[in-house]
Amino acid sequence: MRFKIDLKIFLFIILFYFTNQISTYILILAFAVLHELGHLICGLLLGMKPNKMNLKPYGLSISFKLNPKDYNRKIVKGNFLEIKKIIVALAGPITNLIIILITLQCNINMFLGLQIVYSNLLLILFNLLPFYPLDGGRILGSILHIICGRRRAEIYTNHVSFVTLIVITFIASITIFYIQNIAIFLIIVFLWILYIKEDIVYRRRNKIYNLIEKTIEIKAN
Repeated sequence: MRFKIDLKIFLFIILFYFTNQISTYILILAFAVLHELGHLICGLLLGMKPNKMNLKPYGLSISFKLNPKDYNRKIVKGNFLEIKKIIVALAGPITNLIIILITLQCNINMFLGLQIVYSNLLLILFNLLPFYPLDGGRILGSILHIICGRRRAEIYTNHVSFVTLIVITFIASITIFYIQNIAIFLIIVFLWILYIKEDIVYRRRNKIYNLIEKTIEIKAN
């Protein structure tokens, strides 16, 4: 398994340090790492092999090796793989929920307890947004894959991600105007970068699908 550190994490640390939000950022980053470890442990329990691990500004990013045979929609294993991916995607938010429940049962400093609960609740809500490649987007994509196949799932997930991003950007813009928090601005910029990257991959893949369909039509005629 390969491990890589995204150097942009140091830029985020500097930005949050000079805006007096470094402690909040470090706390959220720590729980984001635990969130990803939840994905990792769940994936290992389901027999999935980790491929690479990246430490990024928003936490740890883990990808798994997938067997190409499992993508064959003609066999039951194809849907079974999507079910496993849904379970792995849910493991992260569930990990944060467990941390919240443990914190509420522990007798710790009230301010620290509120910070822990707030950080993990924020991670749950953020990651469950129907936006790919966040957990919510992955879950949506896998459910749609089971219902209507891989290509339509990608199309619908891409459209839903775009609408979600527009709504979030609108809400965040109003919030930034009133509270002037750089963290919210950075999150929105980060989401747009994610969307643009995934949209480029989606469009390339869509061109391949169209080319294959045209080839099949020509052969049929």
